Amino acid sequence: MFSNLFLYTQEKSDYLYKNSLFLQNIDKLIFLTIIGVFVTSTFLSSDVIGFIALITLFLTVVKLLTKRGSGIQIDSFDLWLLAYFMIVIISLFGSTLFHLSLKGFLKTLTYLGFYVSIANYLNDNKKHIPYILGAIGFCVSIESIVGFMQNFAQVSEISTWQDVSNLNPEEIMTRVYGTLKPLNPNLLGGYFVAGIPALFGLAAYNFTNKNYRYSAGWLLFALLSCVTLFLTGCRGSYIGLMIIFLGIFAISAKYLWRNFKKIYLSVISACVGLMTLALLTISSLRARVFSIFAMRQDSSNSFRFNVYHSSLEMFKDNWLLGIGIGNQNFREIYGLYMKTGFDALSAYNIFLEIAVESGIFALITFLGFLISLLKKSITKIIKSQNIHQVIFLSVAVLSISALMIHGFVDTVFFRPQIQFIFWTMVAIAKNELV
Repeated sequence: MFSNLFLYTQEKSDYLYKNSLFLQNIDKLIFLTIIGVFVTSTFLSSDVIGFIALITLFLTVVKLLTKRGSGIQIDSFDLWLLAYFMIVIISLFGSTLFHLSLKGFLKTLTYLGFYVSIANYLNDNKKHIPYILGAIGFCVSIESIVGFMQNFAQVSEISTWQDVSNLNPEEIMTRVYGTLKPLNPNLLGGYFVAGIPALFGLAAYNFTNKNYRYSAGWLLFALLSCVTLFLTGCRGSYIGLMIIFLGIFAISAKYLWRNFKKIYLSVISACVGLMTLALLTISSLRARVFSIFAMRQDSSNSFRFNVYHSSLEMFKDNWLLGIGIGNQNFREIYGLYMKTGFDALSAYNIFLEIAVESGIFALITFLGFLISLLKKSITKIIKSQNIHQVIFLSVAVLSISALMIHGFVDTVFFRPQIQFIFWTMVAIAKNELV
């Protein structure tokens, strides 16, 4: 249906397109707004970031209606995503707090629209994938520098970010938070999880192109970002980073195991040794990592367990269509279920959050989308002989996988700074799977 509509409008506007300077350069404008989304994500509010993303979507719609040959390609995982979106719409109209749920729905529409825009842009401009990854990598690198400097400046906490009741003074970590709005170390940690794969990917891409100076530079910023990630004190991002490294080691084995086995094993051993040394020598990091296993003895863990319990009760009472999408809607309904003194903005688990907001079938379709996308991408990584295709797909898979693992214990995934990177990675994977 949409293909016929686009074909009809493109034929009618062919003369206009050929004689319009604006339409002739619309891809350049779309590219600028895409970069604008990533850059403004580092220091502006969610409303401004979302507005720029809507401009990207508007320009894409104009392009689809006027540029001959433009269209939307549908993959198998897109069908899962479309099903998820339709269920969200049904949940919206079934919500008892429609006006609040509508705000959450519009955010979701913006994110998915940005995904469609990126996918369409890359379909015509595949050679620009390194530039888009470069924009993400540049922003992540700036945040790593800012966060690293904040650690030495001993920035103070804006809110209670860690349980210090059982810690010695030397075990208290200065948790850095960068410039992302709202200022929060968990948000910065999640941002690094989403963006660090791009830095490693850029280092590999330039290395294969024999641009060794650029490769070394991107690798340096990747390592700095890893260090700053640890300085955020975000324990979920620690786990996400481990997934990234495990993925890098697994993928690199495809090229290094046969001819460079000793070097490959030496690098892995060095990384494991370095992390072990850091845990043994840095008391604040050691205390933060070990608090993961403290269960109820750590107040942050205990808080999450209480939220999980209340959120599960919400899901049991609204399992079919959920309560309606959006954190404002969640907070209003959560007040009816929460334990006294344990207010929460979200379920602190993205899968539980989806189930609570939009019901069981929304969760099933979202999981179907993820599994289908990752399965096809990993299969292509294993079979492909195109090194650049392997690199770009690997970046997307590592970013998406690490974010999902991080999402088991946090919901900063739903912040625009992370959402826009996530959907960009999905679009890159989609483009490389064609």
